[in-house]
Amino acid sequence: MKDLLASLQFLQRQASSLLLYQSVLTGEVGCAFLNLLQTLRHSDAEGLGCLQAYGSYFKALAARNQSWQDYLITQILSDDNPFTSQVQQKDLAKLPPALVAAAQQDLQALQSLYKCSGDSLSQWVQTAAEVPVAPVVWNYDPPSVVDASRTPLRARLQQMENWADALKDLAVYYREFGIGLFAYRALRWQSGQLVGIPHPDPVQLVQLIGYESQRDALLKNTEFLLAGYPALHVLLYGSRGSGKSSLVKGLLHEYSDRNLRLIEVAKSDLKDLPAIVEQLRGVPLKFIIFVDDLSFEEDDDAFKALKVVLEGNLTARPQNVVVYATSNRRHLIREFFGDRPRPSANEEVHAWDTMQEKLSFSDRFGLTLTFEPADQPTYLKIVSQLAKIAGISLSQEDLEYRALQWATRHNGRSGRTARQFVDFLQADMALSSQTATIPVSE
Repeated sequence: MKDLLASLQFLQRQASSLLLYQSVLTGEVGCAFLNLLQTLRHSDAEGLGCLQAYGSYFKALAARNQSWQDYLITQILSDDNPFTSQVQQKDLAKLPPALVAAAQQDLQALQSLYKCSGDSLSQWVQTAAEVPVAPVVWNYDPPSVVDASRTPLRARLQQMENWADALKDLAVYYREFGIGLFAYRALRWQSGQLVGIPHPDPVQLVQLIGYESQRDALLKNTEFLLAGYPALHVLLYGSRGSGKSSLVKGLLHEYSDRNLRLIEVAKSDLKDLPAIVEQLRGVPLKFIIFVDDLSFEEDDDAFKALKVVLEGNLTARPQNVVVYATSNRRHLIREFFGDRPRPSANEEVHAWDTMQEKLSFSDRFGLTLTFEPADQPTYLKIVSQLAKIAGISLSQEDLEYRALQWATRHNGRSGRTARQFVDFLQADMALSSQTATIPVSE
């Protein structure tokens, strides 16, 4: 029992000694782990508290589908603290020595917690509660869903004898992949704050066919952004279903290893745009603010906010942020015939100037990409390429006949219609194949 109390006291001291990485243990799993240690050390006579604390810890890990070890490394790799923030801006050698020493000390302490296995905790609970069978151990690690480029450091941490020696590798990792919220590749502005998107749309640019010149222009502008050169704000406008939004979202997959982040901002939140941009200023990553289906009403505050971001004000525009917006309208502000100036004593003297300002708002985007409606050859080309990617084996004649029938009965010719047709065809053929292989019962 003395050995158990000594082990528990050691682990609690290691957790309490953290100088920078405290937030690693503030999540549900971390709190459940610390509570379990505390309950084990001061267990009641019957040990019921230990069993309950272990149940909470087990449930927290099961909910995340992670082992304690994988959870701890995940938190370390995304933690936002003074060290991880500053090492993104400066070389490790230029940081205050005390900051570096504190980070090394914390990593060693966290490694001690990392070595606390589920088997040990289960056996400690069995001893404290005096139950005949040790509680079930949660040690399941599902296949990793993180980017392959992020895996090597995780593997090295799992094998290293002293995590303090990983400081240089961690510094590189933080600069490359971001920390805190910016460890997410995709985010959205929601209720006045940035929120990470764990599972962004997996669309890839190879799936977008028929608008190659627009795609190449957008890629080139994005390359300017990633290389640190002045990049243009972009307006993608044209027919519905032509792939404008998918083209922007596909940039995440194309540049998954290039420090690019995509931030989705709804039209209703555009009034917050200047504040969002200021929050991104100075962050060592590149950001595309994505506004889908953009249009404005008369005297819309969002119009003024976006105008400030596009044209700038006395504050210098950050070089790491651009706006990519999509719209079905060339003129983004709705115009009515009643808006047009007519001579009247109550009319604005320079009303035509105001009218032209509204109509030319889209010109404030440095780059405008036009997406014309898909003609029949373009539509069939998109269908053919998507069918090839999906592995659909139909004759070209049959495929085109079905595709044209689908377009006639549904939403007309467009990239979206082509995608819906191929998805339906793929599912229909797969289901038919399964039905054909089911034996008929006698």
